[in-house]
Amino acid sequence: MWKYPIKYDVIVVGAGHAGSEAAHASSKMGAKTLLLTMNLDTIAKASCNPSIGGIGKGHIVKEIDALGGIMGKITDRTGIHFRMLNASKGWAVRAPRAQIDKAQYSLEMKKLLENTLNLDLKQFIVKDLICKNGCIIGVSTIEGVIFEAKSVILSSGTFMKGLMHIGDKNIAGGRSGDLSSNNLSVSLKNLGFEIKRLKTGTPPRIHKRSIDFTKLTAQYPDDNVKFSFDDVEQKLNFKIPCYISYTTKQTNEIVKRDLDKSALFSGRIEGVGPRYCPSIEDKVVKFAKKEKHQAFLEPEGLNTHEYYINGLSSSLPFSTQVKFIQSMVGLEKAEIMRPAYAIEYDYMPSHQIYPTMETKLIKNLYFTGQLNGTTGYEEAAAQGLIAGINAANKIFEKGEFILKRDESYIAVMIDDLITKEILEPYRMFTSRAEYRLLLRQDNADLRLREYGYKLGLIDEKRYKKVKEKKQIIEREVKRLSKTHKTIEGRSYSLKKLLSRVDNSYEKLIKNYPDDFKNYGKEINDQIELEIKYEGYIKRQKKDVQKLKDLEKIKIPKNFNFEKVLGLKFEAKEKLMKFSPQNLEIASKINGVSFADISILMIALQKNPN
Repeated sequence: MWKYPIKYDVIVVGAGHAGSEAAHASSKMGAKTLLLTMNLDTIAKASCNPSIGGIGKGHIVKEIDALGGIMGKITDRTGIHFRMLNASKGWAVRAPRAQIDKAQYSLEMKKLLENTLNLDLKQFIVKDLICKNGCIIGVSTIEGVIFEAKSVILSSGTFMKGLMHIGDKNIAGGRSGDLSSNNLSVSLKNLGFEIKRLKTGTPPRIHKRSIDFTKLTAQYPDDNVKFSFDDVEQKLNFKIPCYISYTTKQTNEIVKRDLDKSALFSGRIEGVGPRYCPSIEDKVVKFAKKEKHQAFLEPEGLNTHEYYINGLSSSLPFSTQVKFIQSMVGLEKAEIMRPAYAIEYDYMPSHQIYPTMETKLIKNLYFTGQLNGTTGYEEAAAQGLIAGINAANKIFEKGEFILKRDESYIAVMIDDLITKEILEPYRMFTSRAEYRLLLRQDNADLRLREYGYKLGLIDEKRYKKVKEKKQIIEREVKRLSKTHKTIEGRSYSLKKLLSRVDNSYEKLIKNYPDDFKNYGKEINDQIELEIKYEGYIKRQKKDVQKLKDLEKIKIPKNFNFEKVLGLKFEAKEKLMKFSPQNLEIASKINGVSFADISILMIALQKNPN
């Protein structure tokens, strides 16, 4: 083994969405960072669907951008179809989603990272983690090189012992066309980590020329939808439509007939799959009475004829895939370019990490992304960002960066990971956030940009812009409360006028231009939302305050739960497993009741050590 002459502050292993954000954050904060990847040509590759965002996920991308991350900006640069989901529903559940040009997305990310100061990119395959006295000190590669570092962030995606299934055929790989990583699993197991298996899947890709678009329903993009709060140059044509197709009765019959050939139903796959992204086999079995299922045809980019069939992941043999795809509306002559497959892989149950993403077992080692049992590019990117921030903070002897559940969806996800048993790939939904009215996608900059500025990820100019925005909103809400207008002999405050269901800020600007100032849609919407949701927001803030009292009661790292009299056996077991840092976190663990929390509170007061 040859020791590389430069010792790094941070080494990031894996250049997917988690690794890219982690490497960018730590280097931007001044840490000398090395990003190691098996293939420099697949940085931030969208391995599955050619999209970013969606319900809950879109909120996360906006939060990443607010903190100074890069996923939102790259999406805005390479998007070809933008939509605001749930646009007709309440503001709390509205979410941006974009189809991206997959090849351009990866190229833009690579370009950005290559131009980031303090960051080196190298193509090596890591085989072993090097530790000394319970602390990570570097990694070794199959090429015979040792890289030393003060901290290591592991973001290996689905590559650890990745095994792909197409019918009764299985192929070792982290995704189609890429090698799997078997050595890392062995290294982690030898260090004492618990390892389990999960699975996910991807649908076939078909050739554009083989689609009969005249039989499909076109879905056109929305205007004025973006992910970044900053002005980002839109490089591509973002007017490309997507299309909707349906399975048929014949599709169901074909799938049912060959269920015994599916890796999912034959018992060959050991891992648990994502409940919220079922395969066509799952749909046909679980929804047997349903005659048709919707599928979305999404272009993979501007310079390719490949179309992704969203909603049809499968592990059936290729011959069966051809038959069921060609039984669908508009796909009667479909030509499959890439077959669907299921993939199972090793992951690390997330009770083994702290909210900083650092592992409990090995100091200065961080786990991110699908390694922690999550699914999706957005969830991975957010974890990478938090790990990168905390790794840099620790190197520079600054405090831990931990967001709260009432501050961000990122915090909701991490909180869920460290307090709940992840038995299936974790996916973010708005329903997971109890304070979702506070955590709208439209106000992520108002919630989080100050953190990004203090961390060094947001510059003075961008921070000044959000400060001015906040000041205008606060000033206008006060002014509208104090200013009255007489209408038809009755006096109303401008705030009262705006709070009416049948009124909007836009409407009142037209009707009363001298009273309602036009600050642009972004700020106008925030003023309206602050006033219309005032009562609900105050109520949620009161709930937040109640939990903050529990958060103040810390639990020592080596606290002996077994000696606490009165605690249920299940509570002791779960508390020992998850090692919560305070009573607020302990209160969210499944199997720990409020009675257990009361008993624990008394025990901590008597014996705080």
